[in-house]
Amino acid sequence: MIARTWRGAVRAKDAPAYAAYVQKTGIEGYQRTPGNRGAWLLWRVDGDRAEFVTVSFWESRAVIEAFAGQDIEQAVFYPDDDKFLIERDLTVHHYEVAGTE
Repeated sequence: MIARTWRGAVRAKDAPAYAAYVQKTGIEGYQRTPGNRGAWLLWRVDGDRAEFVTVSFWESRAVIEAFAGQDIEQAVFYPDDDKFLIERDLTVHHYEVAGTE
């Protein structure tokens, strides 16, 4: 199993709206993809900004490619992300999940 993580930040006042938006776009999109084994959105307010991290689990790199495209290191963005994000990682990180075989 492979874990996929991404990180971004929004203004603190926008955090609840962005959380709802990511849940409807990214998280639900991950979960609808065959081979996805779960997806979560984490966030925390730190002063005047809020940091967001998505964590998703996938059966294989081939399954991630079906969701993200051929370059699985490239982050996937949605139309209203530009409205919210003040900082974003353009790439994602992948990790082998220990103890899953």
